[in-house]
Amino acid sequence: MDSGLSSDVIVVGGGVIGLTTAVVLAERGSRVRVWTRDPVERTTSAVAGALWWPYRIEPVTQAREWALRSLSVYAELAAYPELTGVRMVEGVLGEADLDGADAWAAARVPGLRASTAEEYAGTGLWARLPLIDMSTHLPWLRERFLKAGGTIETRTVSGFAEAGAPVVVNCTGLGARELVPDASVRPVRGQLVVVENPGIDTWLTSTDADGEMAYFFPQPGRLLLGGTAVEGGWSLEPDPAVAEAIVRRCAALRPEIAGARVLGHRVGLRPVRDAVRLEREPLPDGRVLVHNYGHGGAGITVAWGCAEEAAGLAAPSGT
Repeated sequence: MDSGLSSDVIVVGGGVIGLTTAVVLAERGSRVRVWTRDPVERTTSAVAGALWWPYRIEPVTQAREWALRSLSVYAELAAYPELTGVRMVEGVLGEADLDGADAWAAARVPGLRASTAEEYAGTGLWARLPLIDMSTHLPWLRERFLKAGGTIETRTVSGFAEAGAPVVVNCTGLGARELVPDASVRPVRGQLVVVENPGIDTWLTSTDADGEMAYFFPQPGRLLLGGTAVEGGWSLEPDPAVAEAIVRRCAALRPEIAGARVLGHRVGLRPVRDAVRLEREPLPDGRVLVHNYGHGGAGITVAWGCAEEAAGLAAPSGT
């Protein structure tokens, strides 16, 4: 079926945003190549805790629309968790309530309700949300893209002029800071601790009065503990003192975490921007550059909604 898209598209960036966008384009009939500096296992997306919920992303209204579209896709993928890495898991969003800013989700999120005192000591919402094992999901996305006829090339790009396709899609995340260049893209550093799961099967996010975050996400064979949000932090080296503080905050919520054996540490840089850049830019030579970057801490949450919008912008009419 003719989708009206260009037959030749290069997607620059191989994280969850780039791969999901490439999948949508390829499945709509385009011949798509992904150019990526790193394999999916070494992208920022691979570090993510990957709970579906908009976090550190603007503009809020559009982000919620993209998130809800993505929720529909993840709900379908959750029927095959071992294949896709997507599971629907229950847990508590601390410091949230149905009468506040989270009312937008009430009609669409399954089982969303106020948490009980037994579930969480403070005000919170109990929800059943997609929790995504990125070590499974990213390779699955890659295989889905390849099966749709796409190709992946490992290469470092210094400028979009190198991409000689009629349509180029910029999904470079933090790399857009230098590549576009766009100095408004900045890192917000996140650190996680990976521990053996002491038997926890629900997730929890919490923020204390000082703004310190604590969260834990049960993934297959492990429990992810977080976290941090350090504005302008560039270091990818785990900080032992930060790791100890993360474990301490999580253990205050679930004491059994205190004795869990540490399996590893992760650090990722969220590509934050004052607003996601999702727009079509005509180039002087007649080609089209579609920007899809700046998703902050919510790339996984909005990936499918943004991918579908980016694919629409890649069409000749840009609609």
